[in-house]
Amino acid sequence: HRLFSHSTMAARMMNMNMQRPVSSVRPGVGAPRRPLGVTGGRMVVPVAAATSEAPSYTKGYISRLTPQERRRSRRYRDARSSTFGKDRELGPEEAVALMKEHANAKFDESVEAHFRLNIDPKYNDQQLRATVGLPAGTGQTVRVAVLCPDEMADAAKAAGAVMAGADDIIAEIEGGNMEFDKLVATPDMMPKAAKLGRVLGPRGLMPNPKAGTVTPDVVAAVAEFQGGKVEFRADKQGIVHVLCGKSSFTQEDLLQNIKAIVDAIEANRPTGAKGVYWKTGYICTTMGPSVRLDIAALKAME
Repeated sequence: HRLFSHSTMAARMMNMNMQRPVSSVRPGVGAPRRPLGVTGGRMVVPVAAATSEAPSYTKGYISRLTPQERRRSRRYRDARSSTFGKDRELGPEEAVALMKEHANAKFDESVEAHFRLNIDPKYNDQQLRATVGLPAGTGQTVRVAVLCPDEMADAAKAAGAVMAGADDIIAEIEGGNMEFDKLVATPDMMPKAAKLGRVLGPRGLMPNPKAGTVTPDVVAAVAEFQGGKVEFRADKQGIVHVLCGKSSFTQEDLLQNIKAIVDAIEANRPTGAKGVYWKTGYICTTMGPSVRLDIAALKAME
């Protein structure tokens, strides 16, 4: 056997590859390189050389987006580009006008308010749960059921309740009839309603005094919930999420509702909340980006 140096063997292999037809050469092994910008028999101009900046929606723009942006629609990204991100606080009038400008879905979007508070709800003295009546309403039809003595059922139905009664209502709920959005009960009916906890609890329909759904005056409660009374509570992160109207509302109506929510959160401040109570506040529509609120300016509104 003859011994060859590595350089001699590499030179012989290169000569053999160069003698093969180009079609039979494996990519990257002895294949002659084409000039830059040439593929097949045509010249390709690189994108960077053609334009200094690629348009927003050119071929391959998806690869330039972050993973979070890829999950958003093009309509949402266009709207988000003009809402100044999450760092700039806007006055109440400007924030509501900008939110309504980008509420361009094909249906009447709901408007939501979200406030982060400096509380830790895992402590009993820092929990927040209350109700507020929105001056302009919610824009939704609320179906209210009433659990009361039979002699009060007729008055509750006259006030607008979809169903009212005592044992017959409990039997209907146990049978699976859940065609209502709120369940109002009188205090004397709560022992009978206790066995409905497994059915109503997971749906958030169990009557509760803090939510205003346990009251002796069921007629007034039905009128309040149908007129725009909403319940709010802080979640585990100390954030309050409240429905405050529809995008078709006027700017003045939305401002009144948001102002009422802020006043109610301030009035029900937990005793254990120390220091700065309000952290951030945002408003948004169902399919639109959020807009940050200047809470100090909102609280100062008349």
